[in-house]
Amino acid sequence: MVSKRGRLDQFIARTLQISKKAVRNLLIDNKVLVNGVLAKSPDLQIDEFTHVECNGVVLRQYEKQYFMLNKPDGVVSATIDEQHPTALSLLTGIDHDMLHIAGRLDLHSTGLLLVTNDAKWSAALMAPQNKVAKQYIVTLANPIGDDYIEAFAQGMYFEYEGITTLPAQLTILSSHQAKVVLREGKYHQIKRMFGRFRNPVVALHRVSIGEIVLDNTLLPGQFRSLTKAEVDCIIQH
Repeated sequence: MVSKRGRLDQFIARTLQISKKAVRNLLIDNKVLVNGVLAKSPDLQIDEFTHVECNGVVLRQYEKQYFMLNKPDGVVSATIDEQHPTALSLLTGIDHDMLHIAGRLDLHSTGLLLVTNDAKWSAALMAPQNKVAKQYIVTLANPIGDDYIEAFAQGMYFEYEGITTLPAQLTILSSHQAKVVLREGKYHQIKRMFGRFRNPVVALHRVSIGEIVLDNTLLPGQFRSLTKAEVDCIIQH
C-alpha cells in the first residue's frame, strides 16, 4: 500500500463535489481546519491521516493503527481469500479499512504478523536497504549438523533469481530445531536454504521482527495493538 498524499483543495473538491473556486472561498472564509488549525493554502499537502474539517463537518479523521497477530497455521497473509481464513478476519472488532499486512507468512507458517494502515511505516519495515532482522524457530524433519551454521553464514546462491542470499545466523537449539535470523525475505527462503541439505522444514514460527517480539501471552489467532515503543523502533530504522 502507498501513502496517499495530495493537495487540500483537490481533496475537498472531490469529497464535497464542488469546484476548486468554491474551495478557495471556503478557505478565505476560515471554514477549513486541518489538524485543528485554520487552513489558508489550497495547495497544502495532506495524507490519509490528516484530520480535515469543513464548516464543522469532519471530512477525514483516520488514525494510524498498528497490531501484532499470532498467526495460526492455515491462515493466509491476505485481506481476501476464497479458500482459507485470512489474517485480517482474525482482527475482530477492528475497522479493516486501509489495513494491510507488513511482512507476510506462508499459509502453514505461524507466529508474528504485523498489520497496519500506515504505508510509510510498513515500507520502512520491509525496505531491503534497512535490513530489519527477522527471527524464526524452525523445526526440521532430519537432524541438523554444525555444517549448516557456516553455510547459512556464507549465504547461498539462488539460481532462479540469480542472487546470493545475505549472511544468515543459524543457532542449533536441538537435534531437529534451529533459530534462524534473516535480514531479507526471498521467496520461501528458509525452506530453500534447508533444502540444500535435503532437510524438509516441518514447522516455521516467526518470533520477532526487528525489536518487536511476539507477545507470548497471545494464543494463536489472538492480537493486540503495538505499544508506542514498538512502533517507534521500526520508524528509527
